[in-house]
Amino acid sequence: MEPDAECPPAWVWRDWWLAGAVLGATAVELVVRDDMIWRPLGAVLGLAFALTMLWRRTHPLAAAVIGFGAFVATDLASTAFSDEPFSLYAGGCVLVLAYALFRWGTGRQAAIGFVVLFLAWAVSTATDFTGAVDATGGLLVLLFLAALGMAVRYRHIVSAQQMERVRSDEREMLARELHDTVAHHVTAIAIQAQAGQILARSRDLDGAAESLGVIEHEASRTLAEMRAMVGSLRQADRATPELLAPRGVDDIAGLATMDPTGGLRIEFVRSGDLDHLQPPVEAALYRVAQESITNAKRHARHATLVRVNVVGELKSVRLIVSDDGERASSSPSGGYGLVGMAERLSLLGGDLEAGPGPDRGWTVEATIPRSGGVA
Repeated sequence: MEPDAECPPAWVWRDWWLAGAVLGATAVELVVRDDMIWRPLGAVLGLAFALTMLWRRTHPLAAAVIGFGAFVATDLASTAFSDEPFSLYAGGCVLVLAYALFRWGTGRQAAIGFVVLFLAWAVSTATDFTGAVDATGGLLVLLFLAALGMAVRYRHIVSAQQMERVRSDEREMLARELHDTVAHHVTAIAIQAQAGQILARSRDLDGAAESLGVIEHEASRTLAEMRAMVGSLRQADRATPELLAPRGVDDIAGLATMDPTGGLRIEFVRSGDLDHLQPPVEAALYRVAQESITNAKRHARHATLVRVNVVGELKSVRLIVSDDGERASSSPSGGYGLVGMAERLSLLGGDLEAGPGPDRGWTVEATIPRSGGVA
């Protein structure tokens, strides 16, 4: 079954511009055209067409039925009750409705709408036949608009699926890191519990109490870190992934190596308080730095230096990655790398900003609460 289009946006300035243009064109026709019959009907149709411009995305089938149905009704009425055909040039806006139907409508709506469009073309051809070339051209225009709407629709669906795949991959990576973090703390708890039992049997109450304190601390940290991420990891694992060692701020320095292919130098600077960070925070900083450096190596034109700054502040940690390549106007990674980084940071209560640098190159700035989003 064909998937539905994404949720259509609310009214934007283009909608009001189109509606105003239709009303203005209708008003001009009513004033300057001497050959127009049924002028009151023309005014009503102009208003109806303008309203369909506002509702063409949220109600594409209804808008198409109103627009093309109006032409069918007026063609039949003028044939039956008048010697002259009724025409309203502003009604050409219905071509926009044909595109919107296949861009925003469901599969069922598109099928019904196609019948309506074909019926409108057949009636128009039968009541006002001007030649086979004109009739064929009109049908080809409708088919082109339908194909264009479907092409744009599927392009957006594929793009959304790719972004969702990036988010899913990022969640799987977070799940692996969460597993490693919890396993580390639980191992420490088990060791301290065994030590506490031995100390309790030997009546060393101070040592047993100290072991219990360590157990409480490790358990609290484990629960806090799980609460920070487990809410976003509801989906069951599709396969058992290979467990990876968690990375942190210290590992970013390992990324600061000379690129053997392009001679790109990586400069790493750390400042402020970067001690006692939550493992998910450190892992996120490392992943964002890794992705940003990889993008710079692949896409920064004529760059010679990438600067990586990690700044530990009172309540948050900031990571700034910038290069000295030619100034860019769009994301060098096509957008999906940024989607994955932004998804990871949002799960920890952080945010991501990326764009052209003030002078040259591309800059990525990530900010994460030290608590990792845990209240």
